Amino acid sequence: MSNLGESLKLQMSLMSVACVVIILAGLKAAQAIVVPFLLAIFITVLVSPLVLYVQKIRVGRVFSFLIITFAFVAIIVFFGAVIFDAIKEFSARLPELQAKFEEVLGGVSAKLSRFGIELNAANLGIDPSEAAAQLSALLRKTGSIVSTGFFIFIMVSFMVFESSVIDEKIRYFSQSSRATHTFVKKFASSLKKYLLIKTIASACTGALIGLGLWALGVPYAALWGILAFVLNFIPTIGSIVAVFPTLFVTLATMDISSSIWTIAIYLVVNVAIGNIIEPRFLGQGLGLSTISVLAGLLLWGFVLGIGGLFLAVPLTMSLQIALASNDKTRFIATLLSNKVER
Repeated sequence: MSNLGESLKLQMSLMSVACVVIILAGLKAAQAIVVPFLLAIFITVLVSPLVLYVQKIRVGRVFSFLIITFAFVAIIVFFGAVIFDAIKEFSARLPELQAKFEEVLGGVSAKLSRFGIELNAANLGIDPSEAAAQLSALLRKTGSIVSTGFFIFIMVSFMVFESSVIDEKIRYFSQSSRATHTFVKKFASSLKKYLLIKTIASACTGALIGLGLWALGVPYAALWGILAFVLNFIPTIGSIVAVFPTLFVTLATMDISSSIWTIAIYLVVNVAIGNIIEPRFLGQGLGLSTISVLAGLLLWGFVLGIGGLFLAVPLTMSLQIALASNDKTRFIATLLSNKVER
């Protein structure tokens, strides 16, 4: 009897693992639909409180929706125009920047060779021609990017307009299950807090880096500021990746001292906001350990592509909260958590 029970437990465990693998495979196959939908949900969570806030100042629901929608569209169009123009100009100048970069790198390599240190673009894993090809491909995909953005905008618009009805539906369906009600309430609260603080922190990071680079005279400072804002949503590695294109342009158009100042600007801003200010407002944060966040980046990046890197923390957080709401899976939630609740 004991052996039969253990056999059944093993079968159930294997079936659970198989179900998880099938679900992840399905998400990976449908990432072109899943990623925009999830992004729309998280943007809605961030934007819907603004609609409710505008409604509180005696503005009708429809009018408040139109105000927020117009502001949202204006911001997207403005930043989209800045990014597209900067990338187009940067792509046109890339061969020139490549030649200057290789010249600077050759000078540094000549000095280091005296000490027996070999330094070249191949050793550093830098291929400017590949970067040019990627930028050209990005420009060719502008139509696809715009259509995806429009799809997300339409979904966000409907979700925001129906947010009050959606809240009522969630409360209705969670009445029969206390665990479901607890999960939804905790998830919504944690997600709103994370997205709000992360958006403000990312905006401050992008603005300070953009202003610092502009004061230093770095070309395309606005583009690098926007890039820093966007990549700051990717935990740990986003802020590191953001510095490389800026450093490439600085080395190609300015001197070594300016490049050092560029690194210093990124370092000071990211340490001050990411390691000091942001954790203070988040408090215990989302309850995820650093290893869980990194594992989430790997998992969701593999399953959902680049979009998964931006969605890694919210998705891992929702998974952790869902696992914690069930006694049988609470031990997995504890493994993902940054603390042990007794």
